[in-house]
Amino acid sequence: MEHARELFQIMTRRFGFLNKHCCSVGDTDITLVQSHILYEVDRQHNPSMQQVADTLGTDITTFSRQAQSLIKMNLIIKQQDPRDRRVYTLALTPEGQSIAAAIDHQMNDYLSEVFSYMSPSDQEQVLHAVSLFNEAMAKSDRCCSPLSSGGCGGSRYN
Repeated sequence: MEHARELFQIMTRRFGFLNKHCCSVGDTDITLVQSHILYEVDRQHNPSMQQVADTLGTDITTFSRQAQSLIKMNLIIKQQDPRDRRVYTLALTPEGQSIAAAIDHQMNDYLSEVFSYMSPSDQEQVLHAVSLFNEAMAKSDRCCSPLSSGGCGGSRYN
């Protein structure tokens, strides 16, 4: 299993997960966390702040700070839900949609290049293995949490 950790450490570095900014679109630098928020707000279509925080496996206070930075950058807007005034929903601004689409395009181009070095059957095998690995991680009591805290708070992520 020690070899497995090494493989994941290398993959993390090559994906750029340790970089301060994961993406640049024009003059806008986006952190990895901000990129994940933009992706989820776009994917979930007007989710509540709590829904996105839960999806990302972060507490609402930390998430709220990150969301506020995106609001200041004019990439997302926060609106009070008319049906439940205690809930705030998020949506991408037109600029946020453009940035999210550009990041999506960059990531898809990168993955296409990486996969181009593999045969179609190897590509399928990798995607299947990653899918299996994500399913197994979702079953762990430690998903999305530091190892010392032990637990997801009952949540499961795929």
